[in-house]
Amino acid sequence: MMMRRLAGAIAMALAAGAAMASTARYQVVDRIPGPDGGWDYLRVDEAHGRVLMPRGTSVMAIDMSTKQIVTGLAPGGRQHLALPLPGGKEMLVTNGADNTVIFAEILTGVPTGTAPVARGPDAAVIEPRSGLVLVMGHAGGTVTLVNPTTHQVVGEVQVGGALEEGAADGSGRAFVNVEDKNEIAVVDLTARKVVARWPLPGCEGPTGLAYNPQDRLLIAACDGATDLVRTRDGKVVATLPTGKGADGAAYDAKRHVAFVPAGRDGTLAVIGFERGAGRIIATVPTQRGARTLAVDQRTGRVYLPTAQYQPTPGGGRPTPVPGTFEVLVVEQQ
Repeated sequence: MMMRRLAGAIAMALAAGAAMASTARYQVVDRIPGPDGGWDYLRVDEAHGRVLMPRGTSVMAIDMSTKQIVTGLAPGGRQHLALPLPGGKEMLVTNGADNTVIFAEILTGVPTGTAPVARGPDAAVIEPRSGLVLVMGHAGGTVTLVNPTTHQVVGEVQVGGALEEGAADGSGRAFVNVEDKNEIAVVDLTARKVVARWPLPGCEGPTGLAYNPQDRLLIAACDGATDLVRTRDGKVVATLPTGKGADGAAYDAKRHVAFVPAGRDGTLAVIGFERGAGRIIATVPTQRGARTLAVDQRTGRVYLPTAQYQPTPGGGRPTPVPGTFEVLVVEQQ
């Protein structure tokens, strides 16, 4: 009887895995051309059906239905992220030119305030329990805590190292990828200090970070692989080969999948989750340079900016070919 039950359980698990794999058909379904210029993180403005993307000196918005583009929002310098704020009226933009965050009306881009933050403001994330925005200081190793309602800085946490993306679990804890130390720092927002450091032995240069609340797993994108980290104790439960050149990670809670782009390899890894475990269920050809992303939780569509590149003498940083910037749209078929 025990053997029959075990065989039945294995058969069910295999069937579930096969079903997951059979539905994992993703492909590039659209390409939205846009103006030349750099880019970094992008986020979906769900309240208005747009994708927000800083282009260095201002924010660009793409209407996901009409594909209409608006540029010149929230002007600044060396911008990295435009984060929609609760309520749907404002966004926060990290502004590296003068180490500030800019608050602006989300539709018009008219500035409504600024706040000073730690050196090299890069990524930012909202911590749901406190409502605070955590701004990662890539150059200074400090997380600045900003009240998005009052536009005021209310504290900071010294982490150390080159800070990349962050995530929060809703219980008052935040997690930050420390790129140059190959670790995740755990921040207690009540104590306002680092309470743990979780090494990522299978990870080189962690950048993108996303949180899967159903399985309580962090998805930490590294150069060539992605670590799945259990938030209960920091254990790395899996290291998945996801390609070279990742600079982002995103989780689709509705479809229970995660996405990790590989900008150097020109692929997008799709990670499916089953019974608390994750595995790659699809590898989607995208385009070289597609290293960051955002996912629309309503439709499941994934947006990845990129451009064509021309070789650089001496093996330096490749240069985008003028007139080739576009945003790829990936969707499950």
